[in-house]
Amino acid sequence: MAGASDKARFYLEQYVPELQEYERKQIFTREEISAIASKRSDFEHILNARGSKPADYARYATYEINLDSLRKKRCKRLGIKGAKGYSGQRTVFFILDRGTKKFPGDMGLWMQYIQFCQKEKANKKLAKVLTSVLRLKPRDWGLWVLAAKWYAEQQGDMTTARSYMQRGLRFCKDKKELWLEYCKLEMVYLAKLAARRKILGLDEERKEQEEIQEDDNMISLPAVTAADFEPDASKGVEEVNEGALKRLENAPALTGAIPLAIFDASMNEFKNNPDIAEAFFDLALTFDSVPSTSRVLQHILTRLRETASDSAALVICEARLHLLGVDATSPSFPAALGKTLGAIKTAQASLPEKSRSALAEKTVTMLLPYLEKQDEMDEDVKTVLVASINRYVRGAAAAHLRLKSKTVKALVEAISAQGKLSGDEISQIDHDIRAAK
Repeated sequence: MAGASDKARFYLEQYVPELQEYERKQIFTREEISAIASKRSDFEHILNARGSKPADYARYATYEINLDSLRKKRCKRLGIKGAKGYSGQRTVFFILDRGTKKFPGDMGLWMQYIQFCQKEKANKKLAKVLTSVLRLKPRDWGLWVLAAKWYAEQQGDMTTARSYMQRGLRFCKDKKELWLEYCKLEMVYLAKLAARRKILGLDEERKEQEEIQEDDNMISLPAVTAADFEPDASKGVEEVNEGALKRLENAPALTGAIPLAIFDASMNEFKNNPDIAEAFFDLALTFDSVPSTSRVLQHILTRLRETASDSAALVICEARLHLLGVDATSPSFPAALGKTLGAIKTAQASLPEKSRSALAEKTVTMLLPYLEKQDEMDEDVKTVLVASINRYVRGAAAAHLRLKSKTVKALVEAISAQGKLSGDEISQIDHDIRAAK
């Protein structure tokens, strides 16, 4: 126990100059400084004694984070420059570093460490922390995703983000979630590129003005640009070469070649599992504003036709293509819904009995989101939608024990008891299941 007290005393002595500085600058009163020293002493004795737990380090770090937040607010209110050379951030890093070294297997401490680095924008420290935790937990696919997303979204470094994903796939190639997150990362990147090109006027819209024809009665005026008002506005902006832009339009990064490569590699890894292909299809559908999405979707369908022509996944993917980019309240929705339901009904007859129940479940899952706007729908369209959901819920009841969706299971149980469900009842069940998650 003497050793623990000595260690605690050693660490507490490191804080003395900092506390003296706080008193000298009147950031904290003498009584508050005594309370801070007492609290730190309690924590240090707990950490250095036998039987300390990860939660003790977490509480100590939280205390220091709150203390530093209070110090910053007081300095701002009193107009005092912070204590020079003393950083609450460094103190928190030191505590969490000790905690993760003593309990390297505790993910709660690691996540607190990572979140604090992100909040403080301590990028160099975060890189070291991520490297350390990934060495210890290379099979945790969520950590690879966390690292990749941080670099892609916060740092704008897609090269490093891709390297994290690719390294993660070496360790977790059997995790479909990681393959999907890698594809999502690339689709988000494509969406950002498409949005940026549109904002900069690099798409086809920029040619519209050139197509305006002049007639003899029009007076030709010189074109006025922002540079005429602010000549220095374009400094630091690279000149755009028309030929380079044309070549860039056909570059693999913009044509969806990377998501396609990820999909093909995942299908080879999972032996052409149609459910995996459907998951990729659902993911790509959410990026309907990306120009290369249609190419990605058609590639997935081609692969499904070649490897799983009699699967429910192929039928539901082909059917969903009719609803791509169609809002539930738009005038084109009734026709698109009719084509979708017609395609499912036609294909259902040719499927094996086992696949029919799976198709029914997938159809219900596909139609449920459209009920969220049932109050804005035409009454006839709503009637068709509700009747279709009831019909396919009854079709899914044959495979009740094999159903994957909790919502569909709940709908099967409700329809077995009541016989038929209204649109409001279906929406309420769906809402309750999602709220429970």
